[in-house]
Amino acid sequence: MKLIIAIIKPFKLDEVREALTELGVQGLTVTEVKGYGRQKGHTEIYRGAEYAVSFLPKLKIEVVVDSANADRVVEAIAAAAKSGQIGDGKIFVVNVEQAVRIRTGETDAEAL
Repeated sequence: MKLIIAIIKPFKLDEVREALTELGVQGLTVTEVKGYGRQKGHTEIYRGAEYAVSFLPKLKIEVVVDSANADRVVEAIAAAAKSGQIGDGKIFVVNVEQAVRIRTGETDAEAL
């Protein structure tokens, strides 16, 4: 099993969710986060004063999938989240040793 963590722009969430649903992904977790990469934030003007916004709003999507489907899921997320602009995000893939569905006690692939 693989844990896929994607950091994306907030307005791309619906497109990513639809792409994952088409692949049969049944569940995911979404968290509002803030951060920066090469983008390094930006400046804004508020009531005539300019100030730097160092951390930009992003969404973190986490989904656990069978190892055989991981590449397809990563490709789907990358295609759906891409805007072609700086700050589109990153995708990380991590091995998962065990999963347990609390309600039924099912483990590993059956728990997904």
